[in-house]
Amino acid sequence: MRYSLLLCAGLSLFTLTAGAQQKTAPPNDGELAPNAPADRPVSVTAKQNELAAALAAFDRQLAPAVKQARATLPQAKRRFLKGLPSGHIFFLTMRLIDPDGLFEQVFVRVRQWEGTNVSGEIANELGTVKTYRQGQLINFPESAVLDWTISRPDGTEEGNYVGKLMEAGNR
Repeated sequence: MRYSLLLCAGLSLFTLTAGAQQKTAPPNDGELAPNAPADRPVSVTAKQNELAAALAAFDRQLAPAVKQARATLPQAKRRFLKGLPSGHIFFLTMRLIDPDGLFEQVFVRVRQWEGTNVSGEIANELGTVKTYRQGQLINFPESAVLDWTISRPDGTEEGNYVGKLMEAGNR
């Protein structure tokens, strides 16, 4: 039996909003630009007895990008809480885990960020995890954030360190 893990490399329609000591986050309702980078899902597939090792290797490959994203997250959070320019969308990337232990990296459009607690809507369609759905409101700790992305109205983006690393590896 083979197991597959779907990971999204590009930006989807989901955003997480970051808010330090703020109860109401600024609107994060911009529309994703038609020319914004598209998701390019990546799967990690292995036999059941080899899955843990395959995922550990994958996480080691992503580690430098996750480290860079987490190091710059406080700046991105402050910018989000202050209010981004009109049309800019703020996303956080995190992993959803289902009861069977399968997980999927998703973009979350942030709606509220109080202290270290984040809530937002799952922005992309899910391919592996079936206990969540696109558009669902979720809550998670800031410590679960793997990456952040600001999508601009012109289709360019800031952040998305993990997505850019994954895309570079798939060329």
